[in-house]
Amino acid sequence: MLELFDVSYDELKITHSNELYRLRKKTFIDRLRWDVACNADLEFDEFDNPATRYILGLNKGQLICSVRFKGLATAHYDYSHVSCLFLTQFRFPTSGIESSRFFVDKERAQQLLGGRYPVSQILFLAMINWARHNDRHGIHTIVSRPMLTILKRSGWQIKTLKEAFLSERERIYLVFLPTEAEDQDQMVSGLISEYGTCGSVITWPAVA
Repeated sequence: MLELFDVSYDELKITHSNELYRLRKKTFIDRLRWDVACNADLEFDEFDNPATRYILGLNKGQLICSVRFKGLATAHYDYSHVSCLFLTQFRFPTSGIESSRFFVDKERAQQLLGGRYPVSQILFLAMINWARHNDRHGIHTIVSRPMLTILKRSGWQIKTLKEAFLSERERIYLVFLPTEAEDQDQMVSGLISEYGTCGSVITWPAVA
């Protein structure tokens, strides 16, 4: 069973920061070949700071997945090397939030939870629940083409706002992730119908 936690940057520093940064390096640098900063086998940047919050998914004390949130009023996107592709074309709501560094460690998920456990879908639902719990009406994010496909297959009624070319072959997408009650209900229904009950992660963090 996956356990979910909403932690601040300061809480992260005294619990799972090194583990998180190592897994992010494994995911974004080693596997996806992102051009992002790495220091001593850890992937972190200036947007890992006290203004940021994190959802962590753990099993038996081991980190399986995570995503981070930051207010749009604080900074426009932590994809600093690509943000200029969108910032001149789109006006962001200063009251909104953005998500980034979404990942699932596939090896750990397979070993600890089995191949059919819907980690990505549960983390998507956790994002919706977290946003609603914190009175946030939607999430902005920038994703790659493979991640866009994963989001669409999840049943989340996302909206693609802009498309840009990071390189001649690589496209990226500015996406709005709605977090209304119907989005929550649809994600829950999909999880239950395909996988059966997923326990307390369905209602985490106990949203109304």
